[in-house]
Amino acid sequence: MINLKIREILKDNRVHISFEVFPPKTDAGFESVLSATDRIAALKPSFISVTYGAGGGTSKNTVSIASHISNELGVTSLAHLTCVSSTKEEVQKVIGELKEQGIENILALRGDRPAKLTFPHPNQYHYAGELIEEIKKEGDFCIGAACYPEGHVESEHKKEDIEHLKDKVDRGVDFLTTQMFFDNHILYNFLYRIREKGITIPVLPGIMPITNAKQMKRTLELSGTALPQRFVAILDRFGDDPKAMQQAGIAYATDQIIDLIANGVNHIHVYSMNKPEVAGAIMSNLSEIVKV
Repeated sequence: MINLKIREILKDNRVHISFEVFPPKTDAGFESVLSATDRIAALKPSFISVTYGAGGGTSKNTVSIASHISNELGVTSLAHLTCVSSTKEEVQKVIGELKEQGIENILALRGDRPAKLTFPHPNQYHYAGELIEEIKKEGDFCIGAACYPEGHVESEHKKEDIEHLKDKVDRGVDFLTTQMFFDNHILYNFLYRIREKGITIPVLPGIMPITNAKQMKRTLELSGTALPQRFVAILDRFGDDPKAMQQAGIAYATDQIIDLIANGVNHIHVYSMNKPEVAGAIMSNLSEIVKV
């Protein structure tokens, strides 16, 4: 059993690489997700995060997978928890289940607004800040939150976005994980701005290896992330060749990570998308840089 708090893991100056998995959309896919999780855990990441399916669809498996990671695989786990499409009672129930399983790390998110559902209802948390306060009441959890180096898609100004972020941090956040980005200078500028505003907690850059062109299109629709010309050229050249695109995407993500580490950013979160082969290739590329 591993029940380390991520805020303790991040205190030392070593390089820490973490990965992310997501629960299956149906129970039929549970075993395959568990198998992928086992293979990612074998890479000995500093922790593995497990995403949360809004509305109870895949959320019931978030706790099961997070518990499996910590209690059976011996790797620290981080469970996502979102406000969207979940009532306050449902959220509180999940917090209780996480506590029962000894899961001490929660990533508190509002979540993407559902396209066909009204949000929020009176019996829902409206913002991640409210969720953070509720988690704080329920026990000594280590709490993470999301941040957006290019600004949240719903914020008109970056200044306003950072003010909202400062409010979340002041409510009890221990660390931040960024939305994906493909130009490291965006992150460096973001870190400078938030440090100026007094946000000093650890920030984990979120790196997504893009391994197919369709994935890239969906990613851009959700995040509004800007693409540097260098990456556009990779998509144009290799987008129609799945194996070449996977290799190029892994190489690009590895290059981002190496640049981050070289510039003193030691804690990096990889959106590995249930792909142990992608996670494994990245760790292999970093074998002499990241000592596990």
